[in-house]
Parts: sequence; C-alpha cells; structure tokens
Amino acid sequence: VQLQASGGGLVQAGGSLRLSCAASRTIHSSYVMGWYRQAPGKQREFVASIRSGRDPNYADSVQGRFTISRDNAKNTLYLQMNSLKPDDTAVYYCKTKYGSGDYWGQGTQVTVSS
Repeated sequence: VQLQASGGGLVQAGGSLRLSCAASRTIHSSYVMGWYRQAPGKQREFVASIRSGRDPNYADSVQGRFTISRDNAKNTLYLQMNSLKPDDTAVYYCKTKYGSGDYWGQGTQVTVSS
C-alpha cells in the first residue's frame, strides 16, 4: 500500500487547511487510518484516527479544531484543520493499517505563522 499525502502549506494563525491522503488500493473501512505529526526536535505524535463503527479519536490538543474523515469510494483520508495555531506547525503523516502491517505516507509540511 502506498499513501500520498497532500494539502500542506503556509497559513496564518486562525486559518484553515485540509490535508488529503490518497491510498494506492482500497483500504477496508474496518482498518484504522490516522494522522500523525512531527514538529522539529520532537517525536512524532498522534493527531487523529478513524475506523468504521467507532467515533473518531483526537489528540486533546486538536479536539474541537480538527476533523478527520475518509471517502472509501476514493480511497482517501482527510484532515480538516481549523483555527490553526503556531504550535500546529509540523510535518503531517498519514498512516493506515493493512493486513498485518502499518503503512505511512511521505508527509506534508504545515506551517502556521503567528
């Protein structure tokens, strides 16, 4: 499985961005898909995840501002990010479980200026 993340960019604080992650093959809705991020000098951290039949999960730091969704017909995962803060600046990675493995996208840079 290959994942292609896109949609990052430079935005002012308070602005919005929508990230996309396109999968090279169908990911069954029962498989967890998620977003992670890594800021300079910090470890990669969980942002949000989604799977069918369960409520999405969010990190406390993004709860109420970010929304994760997926379009199974397009094999695409999304992350709508609103009310962005400078602390949200990071490389954002998408991840999916598939079979017995975990697969990561290449990352997309999000920079939020104050």
